[in-house]
Amino acid sequence: MSSIDKESSNYNPSSLPFRLLGGWIEQPNNLQPELESSVNADVIVVGAGFAGLSTALELTARGAKVIVLEQEFGGFGASGRNAGYLLGSMGIEFEMFVKRVGIEHARKFIRFYDEAVEYVERRLVELDINCDYTPSGIIRAAVVPSQEKWLRRSMEIGQELGSTTRFVDQNEMRARGIPNAFLFGSEQRGGTLNPGKYISGLRQAALKAGVKLYEKTPLLSYSEGPIITCKTPRGSASAPIMVLATNAFTPQLGLLRDKVAPIRVSAIETQPLSAKQLSSLGWKGREGIITPHFIMESHRLTAHNTMVLTVKKLNYVYGSKTPNVPDNDAYTALVRTLRERHPTLKDLNIKHCWSGYVSVAYDALPVVGTSNLHENIFHIAGCSGHGLATHSYVGQLLAERIMGTESELFKAFQHKTPSTLPEPFQWCALKSAFMAASLLDRRTDRKAHSTNMLR
Repeated sequence: MSSIDKESSNYNPSSLPFRLLGGWIEQPNNLQPELESSVNADVIVVGAGFAGLSTALELTARGAKVIVLEQEFGGFGASGRNAGYLLGSMGIEFEMFVKRVGIEHARKFIRFYDEAVEYVERRLVELDINCDYTPSGIIRAAVVPSQEKWLRRSMEIGQELGSTTRFVDQNEMRARGIPNAFLFGSEQRGGTLNPGKYISGLRQAALKAGVKLYEKTPLLSYSEGPIITCKTPRGSASAPIMVLATNAFTPQLGLLRDKVAPIRVSAIETQPLSAKQLSSLGWKGREGIITPHFIMESHRLTAHNTMVLTVKKLNYVYGSKTPNVPDNDAYTALVRTLRERHPTLKDLNIKHCWSGYVSVAYDALPVVGTSNLHENIFHIAGCSGHGLATHSYVGQLLAERIMGTESELFKAFQHKTPSTLPEPFQWCALKSAFMAASLLDRRTDRKAHSTNMLR
């Protein structure tokens, strides 16, 4: 066992302040009232995250009357808990996409992912949202030399599909001050932002535009037909069209249970770095960093000079449940990763940690479309943890479809999503896959640690 392994094994994650709301957001001061009557609209949107609020804004701009039902408050779910990466197609596995849908179809998905970055950048200006966006680029950075072959192969396939990336060699990485643990990588347009400020900005823009938002209003049930009626604890809402922008919570509503699984991801945020600690890193460009592990790790600096690390371990709760509870194993792994990659920060304390859920299909492709007889209940899920850009952009594509114009990119969502396994087989399969991936990643990390010791 290495010294870092010993340090992290002695680390007590229960001493970390667990943030029930995630690290980026607080309950808004202008919390909107719960629905307590019967109301009508042109479209009901369920869920006030990136997808739900973007869809509501785009529909309202096209003249529709929109109601949004949110069980907590805008941004409470995955939208307010992620790492804050505005990332395009580099975040997906190109080879798997090609095998699943073919080259031409995959090209449309690549275009969707990359245009989503441009869409969000444009909307930040149009809606005057200040969310500390730093267009620094995103680097998928290797931690061991043996990852170069896979990285270059992935870049090659991606470029054939239309993804624009460039290789950053070790000399450039060092010249730019990227932390030494990251040897080389592929870079793509994008950057980092504060997702709490972004989703809060979308929420305020929706209210200003006239979207009727009901918070603390969970959806209890809905009736299908030409007119859909949604039942809530104290009221009801009716409309000819409904959009379930509920991501990982969708299976609990009785939809997509056989298409997506809610996967728990976790994050830690450090205390603010001192001037000396910042200087020890270099990293003046503050590029967002992700790694090509089987279970990705991400590293970034925030506008208030803390460091946020996410993922490293995944978890699944039996029966597709989504309890908002700590994941101590994940936090321990993230603390170990912080110490391994950034040894000059060994005395840096952790401010807080949090977890949340993303929806994942077995083929890692987005699950967007309709599934009912009348084709008036739309769903948005399955962006596999890369939803900041994509779930924002899908709002425009979905609004166009609802208002009568189906774009080429929206048509690209039409593919056969593989069926998930019934319980207990799904629990067994996912737990086994996550365990195997973690073991392989730890082997990579031991090699990286040995390489760093020899420098």
